[in-house]
Amino acid sequence: MSERHTVLRSMHDLGLAAWFGGSLMGAVGVNGGAAQANDSRQRLPVASAGWARWTPVNAAAIGAHLVGAAGELVTESGRVVGQKGVGTMSAIKTALTAAALAITGYSRMVGTRIEHSGGQPVDGVTEPAGETPGDVAASQRQMKALQWAVPAITGALIVVTAFAGEQQKPGQVARGMLGRATGLARGPRRMGGMAAGMGKKGGAMMRRRMATR
Repeated sequence: MSERHTVLRSMHDLGLAAWFGGSLMGAVGVNGGAAQANDSRQRLPVASAGWARWTPVNAAAIGAHLVGAAGELVTESGRVVGQKGVGTMSAIKTALTAAALAITGYSRMVGTRIEHSGGQPVDGVTEPAGETPGDVAASQRQMKALQWAVPAITGALIVVTAFAGEQQKPGQVARGMLGRATGLARGPRRMGGMAAGMGKKGGAMMRRRMATR
C-alpha cells in the first residue's frame, strides 16, 4: 500500500479549513457586519444573503472533508488496529465530525427561518429588538449560540487532526505498535494466570472436602 495519499489528505485538510474558517468568518464578519447597517430592517436580509451565497461552498467543503476523512480511515486501517491510541483518536474524531455535521445542519435550518422572516426590525443579526416578532427573536437567540458552536467543534477537529499527524511520526508508530503488541501478549498471560489461580483454589477446595469426609 502506498504511503502517500496527497489527494485524500488535501481534501480532508482543505475541506476542514474552509468549514472552520467560513463558520468563524460568518459569525464575526457576516453577522457582525450586517449588524452595523443603519436600517434595522435591512440587517437580517443582508446577513441572510451572505449566508445563502456561502452555503453551496460550505457544502462542497464539508463533502470534500468527509471523502478525505473516509479515504484516510481506509488507507490507515492497519494503524487504527495495530497502533495503540490510534483507534481512540479515530473514535473521538468521528464523534466530533458527527456533532459538527448535526450542528451545521441545524444552524442552517434556523438561519433559513430567519431568512424567511423578511425585513424585521432587529438590534443585530442575533440580537432581537423590542419590535421583533417572538418567533424571529427565538430563532435569533438560538443562532447566537449556534454561530459559535460550529467553529468551536471544527476547531477541535483541527486539533485532533494535528494530534493524528503526530501519531504518524516513525517513533510514535513504533512505540504504538509495540504497546499494542505488548498489551495483546499480556492478555493471554493474564488469563493463564487467572486460570492457574482458579485451578489452585479448586484443588485446595477439593482437598478440604476430602479431608472432612
